[in-house]
Amino acid sequence: MTESDLSQPPTRDLCGTMLVHRRLLNESTTYRSRRAVIENRALQYERGRRSPARTDVVTIPVVVHVVHNPAVPAQNIGDDQVHSQIAVLNRDFRAANPDLDKVPEVWRPLVADARIEFRLAALDPEGEPTDGIVRVPTGRTSFGFDDAVKSSASGGSDPWPTDEYLNVWVCQLGGGLLGYAQFPGGPPQTDGVVILHSAFGTTGTAAPPFDGGRTATHEIGHWLDLYHIWGDDDGACSSDDKVADTPNQADANTGSPVFPHVSCGNGPHGDMFVNYMDYTDDAAMFMFTRGQSKRMDACLEGARASFLVASGALTAPSPSLSALSAPPAAGGPVRNGTAPGGITQQAAMPGPAHWPAPAAAPGVTGTAGTAGAAATDAATVPAQPGPDGHAGPDGEVGRLLRDSERLAAEVLKEIRTVINMVGGGDRPGG
Repeated sequence: MTESDLSQPPTRDLCGTMLVHRRLLNESTTYRSRRAVIENRALQYERGRRSPARTDVVTIPVVVHVVHNPAVPAQNIGDDQVHSQIAVLNRDFRAANPDLDKVPEVWRPLVADARIEFRLAALDPEGEPTDGIVRVPTGRTSFGFDDAVKSSASGGSDPWPTDEYLNVWVCQLGGGLLGYAQFPGGPPQTDGVVILHSAFGTTGTAAPPFDGGRTATHEIGHWLDLYHIWGDDDGACSSDDKVADTPNQADANTGSPVFPHVSCGNGPHGDMFVNYMDYTDDAAMFMFTRGQSKRMDACLEGARASFLVASGALTAPSPSLSALSAPPAAGGPVRNGTAPGGITQQAAMPGPAHWPAPAAAPGVTGTAGTAGAAATDAATVPAQPGPDGHAGPDGEVGRLLRDSERLAAEVLKEIRTVINMVGGGDRPGG
């Protein structure tokens, strides 16, 4: 086996998210029920029946699992490559990317700041300091979209609690895959995104035309409940991404199309191939729309509300976008594992079977109860004194508490709806 056997870039942008989605729909009645609830909420935001409650930027803690084969040292990507990816995410989700001026003028009013930022975790699940990077050697030559990379039992790395951290696995993928994600509503033990190491970040092993960090932007878009912009209908023009301000298009665009590219009768402006949720090269995608941002709001205030009401993995405010672009300072915290190129196994981290389960909310059982309990715990934090020295419902703390209580009540209501729909939990193939 040679390094070139494992690190050749794919010839086209291929995302496995819909393959995972369809598998889960076939296997799990619980997943189907949860997705129905999530889609109903997203539709309410789309039609203006609900409005986003949050006004501030949410910062999501990230843990990056670098799963590498020691026979191919390049797979053990460096810290600078990881940091370059975080910087890209923070620019792209805040509409602060320098190539935004390449969006065709007709779509510039639709460009959205999603008010989402990302930061490598500062604390691990046991409360110990971390740099947010986990390094795990594997005997596997590559992984597919079957979630094997997400478990130490199958040669991967066990996730950190997925209601507290965005888990990102970086590895060698086979079959031409650039990456895949799990939509909200799926099993917690496999929640997160997976990225090919040579399509991650902007330096190190990142290889053209996927060396702009946009594969992670695309996959995290899925994690936040965005569909492919063409609706995955194989050119039939009969389905779309459930977002009104993205034109319906026949199929994925690849490479760097020339504006306008018309399909599905969507002239005169044609396909929005500059959208992060298409399949174009990294250098040809630049934007999320306002409608996509609303759909992400629906996700963050619904299925992923735990990331709004809890941020225990972060110990300091998110750094500025320019600071995130800088290399890590010397003498920083030691990562869990070895330096790039090393093969020593990381220090053992608690796996899913060892995580303490939060108490279920009254009248709620099963995995749905875990999410409800987390939201309830966050919603019952006592008020803290404000600038005038008095605790109370007025001011920023009071507003956050009211938002948390409202979100918790909505989440619990939706959880009970899911439980009523499911009846008895997952029934494979049912």
